[in-house]
Amino acid sequence: MHIFLIRHGESMANNGSNYVKRIPDHLVELSDVGKKQAYDAGVWLKKYCEQQAVSLESARIWRSPYLRTRQTSEEFNKSLNISDIREDITLVEQQFGLFDSVPEEEWGKLFQKEYEEYERQRNNYGKFYARLPLGESPFDVAVRVHQFMGTIHRDYEKHGIDTLFIFTHGTTLRTFLLRWFHYSPEWYHEEKNPKNCWIREIKDGKDCGYINLR
Repeated sequence: MHIFLIRHGESMANNGSNYVKRIPDHLVELSDVGKKQAYDAGVWLKKYCEQQAVSLESARIWRSPYLRTRQTSEEFNKSLNISDIREDITLVEQQFGLFDSVPEEEWGKLFQKEYEEYERQRNNYGKFYARLPLGESPFDVAVRVHQFMGTIHRDYEKHGIDTLFIFTHGTTLRTFLLRWFHYSPEWYHEEKNPKNCWIREIKDGKDCGYINLR
C-alpha cells in the first residue's frame, strides 16, 4: 500500500489574519500564498510519482471536509488529475474548543482559569493527553483517526485500492502516523508539526518521512 499524507497549504489562520475575523475553523480558507504552495507541491508530487512509477489510474484522494483541505487537494489535483475524491469527517483538525481562532499567547489572558487547568493537565500528563477546554486532545484525535483506518483496509481488501493521497491537518497527520506505525505518545511529544504542504510517504509498511524536503 502506498499512502501520501499531506498537510494543507498556508491558511488565513496560519498567517494570523483570522485572529481578527474569528471565522470558524472549518471555514478558514487558504491564503494566496497557500494556494501557490499547494499548486507548486502538486506539480512536484506529480513528477515524483512519475519518477517512482506510482500509478495514479486507480488512486484515490481522501480529504478532510474543512475548506482549506478541500482547496489544497484541488490545487494538487490540477497536476495529479485523480477523479476518485472522497471526504471523511475523522480527518478534520484537532478541535480547539474555547481556544478556537484565538492566538495561543492570548489563551491565558482571555480564559485564565481554563488555561490554568489545561496547563496543569499538560504538565502532569504531557501534551498528547491534555484536552483543550471544550475541545480535544491529540489522544482524542488518534482515536477517531483509527476509525478511518478501517475504511482504508476495507477498500484495499475489497476493491484493491492501494494508492491514497490524504489531505489533512498537522495534528491529524501526526496521530495517523502514531496509530499506523504504533508509535508511542513519547514519539508524538518529540515529533514537530509539519509545515504547510509537507508530504509524508508511507510505502509498503515503511515510514519514508517527508519526501519533499529531500
